[in-house]
Amino acid sequence: MCKRIAKSIILFLAVLVIFVTVQEETYAQSDFTRSSSLFQVTGGLTRIAIPGELADTVSVWGEVRRAGRYLLPKGTTVAQMLSYASGPINYRSNETMIDWSDVRIEITISSYNSQTKISERQFFSFVYREEFPVELRELRIRNEDIITVEIKRKPVLRDYINVIAPSLSLVFSFWALYDRINR
Repeated sequence: MCKRIAKSIILFLAVLVIFVTVQEETYAQSDFTRSSSLFQVTGGLTRIAIPGELADTVSVWGEVRRAGRYLLPKGTTVAQMLSYASGPINYRSNETMIDWSDVRIEITISSYNSQTKISERQFFSFVYREEFPVELRELRIRNEDIITVEIKRKPVLRDYINVIAPSLSLVFSFWALYDRINR
């Protein structure tokens, strides 16, 4: 009786594993959407484009959460690309919390035409809390473009203190050590 129950449990688990594997493969083939198709390819390339789709290769550098090379569907806009790269980096820690209202985001798009040997650069700058520029919403990325994202903010008093305090601490430590040695 025990052997029969053990065999039934093993058979049930095997069928369950096969069923789950088949369901995952079926889901991956039938519901292959952009949000579920993000995966790494050899060499650090992140594929967004569905296999077989016309695609452009784009590099994203700078202060985004997932910088790197992307294989994107033709006609992808800059706004979509920034979403794939998970947007700008959040500067938040126990010591720092950026007020995003004072943050300026600068995006540079560098394109190189290998036929004419001409390199062109487009520069966009906007405040984080303002509306996303329409030009970036409509601008289509071309093959081998390089998108650079920089986050700039005005320094606040705490930033100055974080720079000056260690220096003052070092000076006073040396002064105290010097005074202690001379006594």
